[in-house]
Amino acid sequence: MKLHPIDPGSATPPFEQVRAQIAKKTASGDLPPGTRLPSVRSLASQLGLAANTVARVYRELESDGVVITEGRKGTSVAPTRLTEQQDSLAAADDYVARARRLGLERAEALRLVETRWSR
Repeated sequence: MKLHPIDPGSATPPFEQVRAQIAKKTASGDLPPGTRLPSVRSLASQLGLAANTVARVYRELESDGVVITEGRKGTSVAPTRLTEQQDSLAAADDYVARARRLGLERAEALRLVETRWSR
């Protein structure tokens, strides 16, 4: 697994930089379900971070359902997690179906999304 180097000058804490990268890679499919992640020590060494920092990343990702940790088997991408793209497509499908039931034209449905997006 290749991650971008940690930016020590960033306002975002190092653990959050790592957590966000891994979450994004799982959501995009770059890290498919079942993919084993490096050990805590290995990833900490690779990124120049303390092992406790990477352990926190893995704990938070596990809490979010992104990864699972199975003792000696290590940590891997959760097998049943819906990706953000799948979640987004499902939400879009729901909206389109409802907009059609309400008799909205495509342009009006898109205008409503734009209105809400810019809030």
